[in-house]
Amino acid sequence: MKNKLSNMMCLDLFLSSQSEENYKAIEHQITTSESIKFPLKSFGLYIDYFSAEMHNLDRENDINVLKEFASKFNWNGNLDSIFKNEDFEAIVLTNKKQEIIWVNDGFKEMTGFNKKFALKKTPSFLQGENTCEKTRDDIRKKIQLNKPFIGSVINYKRNKMPYKCEIKIFPLFSKNTTHYIALEKAV
Repeated sequence: MKNKLSNMMCLDLFLSSQSEENYKAIEHQITTSESIKFPLKSFGLYIDYFSAEMHNLDRENDINVLKEFASKFNWNGNLDSIFKNEDFEAIVLTNKKQEIIWVNDGFKEMTGFNKKFALKKTPSFLQGENTCEKTRDDIRKKIQLNKPFIGSVINYKRNKMPYKCEIKIFPLFSKNTTHYIALEKAV
């Protein structure tokens, strides 16, 4: 049975790689010993599951990196509460001057800029001609209040394409605010 399942998965892989035209040309030849037509759908389900698991592992790793920063800088509070039920693509960690000290891999996927390029810059390097000045001012004012907030801004990818970015910013502190975490996603 194990060998039969393995063969079915191989067949599923092969069939999923075929164009619709090629599949239609061979469809009549695809049967099992029980004369049941294929293709299998299980491999697609497995890939969906595997992708979700990889996303969860990436998220967990990002949070663990931030926990190392929390230990280093003696931040008060629970980082897990920041991430609970939050959907994001990128994480940006800045110091008090809002200079980027760390970004996750999702930052490169979302913006096209690699991690090294982003370091020591402020997130404003992502802004451009269609970024609303009022929005920029609102973000600055909200950061000065040292309270968590949500906003959205027009940012620009490395390839100069604009995208609307939802940001959730959380101040991090020991005695005073020392850093900020921004959770970002394109909307």
